[in-house]
Amino acid sequence: MAYDDVLLHLGEFGRYQKRIYLLLCFTVIPCAFHKLAGVFLGAKPNHSIPWDDFLKHGLLVKCTIQTIRNLISKKEYLLIKPKNVINGFLINPSTNPFLLVCDRAWLRATADSLFMTGVLIGSYIFGDLSDRFGRRPTFFISLVLQLAAGLLAAIAPEYITFVLARILIGATTSGVFLVAYVIAMEMVGPGKRLFAGTIVHMFFSIGFLLIAGFAYAIQDSWRIFQVVITLVPGVLFISYWWVIPESSRWLMTKGKHAEAKQILMKAAKENKVRLTEDMLDNLLAAETLEEKAAEEKKQILEQECNNYEIRQRNGDVPYKETTAAKPPRPSILDLMRHPSLRKRSINIFFNWFVNSLAYYGLSWSTSNLGGNDYLNFCLSGIMEFPGYGILIFTLNRFGRKFTLCGALLIGGVALLSTLFVPSHMNWLTIVLAMIGKLAITSSYGTVYVFSTEQFPTVIRNAGLGACSMSARIGGILAPYINLLADYWRPLPLLIFGGLALLAGGLALLLPETLNRKLPETIADGENFSKQPFSKSKGTKDLKLQKVEGSNRA
Repeated sequence: MAYDDVLLHLGEFGRYQKRIYLLLCFTVIPCAFHKLAGVFLGAKPNHSIPWDDFLKHGLLVKCTIQTIRNLISKKEYLLIKPKNVINGFLINPSTNPFLLVCDRAWLRATADSLFMTGVLIGSYIFGDLSDRFGRRPTFFISLVLQLAAGLLAAIAPEYITFVLARILIGATTSGVFLVAYVIAMEMVGPGKRLFAGTIVHMFFSIGFLLIAGFAYAIQDSWRIFQVVITLVPGVLFISYWWVIPESSRWLMTKGKHAEAKQILMKAAKENKVRLTEDMLDNLLAAETLEEKAAEEKKQILEQECNNYEIRQRNGDVPYKETTAAKPPRPSILDLMRHPSLRKRSINIFFNWFVNSLAYYGLSWSTSNLGGNDYLNFCLSGIMEFPGYGILIFTLNRFGRKFTLCGALLIGGVALLSTLFVPSHMNWLTIVLAMIGKLAITSSYGTVYVFSTEQFPTVIRNAGLGACSMSARIGGILAPYINLLADYWRPLPLLIFGGLALLAGGLALLLPETLNRKLPETIADGENFSKQPFSKSKGTKDLKLQKVEGSNRA
């Protein structure tokens, strides 16, 4: 009996799993807070005061921000020009940290870019820690560090400290989101993983909406805003220590069978399912055999990979099987050595780059659309719900390739269409941008599943790691693309739209994976495009074959 068979016996998504799953989903919300906080921490001021007018009249012009009244009421400001006068306007430092506007706007983009660099670093550090020392301790270490870094950002006396704190926050969002996602997926049965994985992302979208409410309510002080989005969820979720268990799957892989059995028995009791000691003992025996078989299979696959390279170098000339006891472990370079795999991998990496660039670019640039910034931001968050919901119905019906391609093409056309909108119809620009956001959300959700099924088993983890790297590069560049709106407002949307169209067209060159046996060896991967469809066995029933993480991490 395999581990997934026990999950089927417990109930793929029973009461126990639903309770833990829901608690973990809530921890995704503050990850959205921190990833999107830059929109409001560095927001362009809606109200500013001409300094010359103030000196001339000694009176305030019309302004709705009371803190500015307090700021410039002191007489010394009449004698010495304060440093928060930028381009002739008095900017309120209580609402814009370190005056990141005008010719200093690139510093705001740099802060957001370095935050995404932290996300990249954290995905590798916390992913490795969770595999080595356990999901649960890594999860709570991430929460504690996130709380500390968030509070440090709130009290940062100058820009460098603020940026360093934001980098650490970015790293910990990967730790919290990634590990919570893995714990959740490892306790859900195979038939429910696609559904459960989609719902997790919807909680990120809930955080998208909530942070707009916090920002609207706390407009007068960015420091208070930062404390609120950090302290409240941080303290609440650290209290999860007494309710979130370790992953029983991880415990079993580490030989901690007694602890795994205790968790599984508790789950069976809450789900009102009979699970005996004998059944669990059979599971442990089966898992041990499975691990040995998997290791032997892995060595065989690596051996085949080595032999395949020999055949390629010799031009398919008959060869003798190598007797090396331990052939080199396949690496990301193997994807580049073989023509078909190389083309497919570069295509996939580009797709991840474009999806991340467009997703974060659109999420962070709602203030460039005109109209009410808070309303635009909320609409952008709302678009994510149908964007992810569509995938539940389309991925297994129309296939991964056409879902991905269709979403990218629709998004690209919508964003490029903003070029032709008359200046007096700004509402239409907003509508087209929101259609683009919905479509990019769908494509971003699709590309993870699709990519997982494209890479051979022996190199799947390395392939997904390279995909994640490509996505983070897109996120790192997105803030700088948005800065181009200062020169021509439609330009960022046109860049996102053009790249989405290109990525959508290139996606047509990828082989469909629905209802197909996944490639295992390098040779399988090289010939994957030529293999026929198999209706009897494939990825439709497999869902998410192996839980590695999330494209959000």
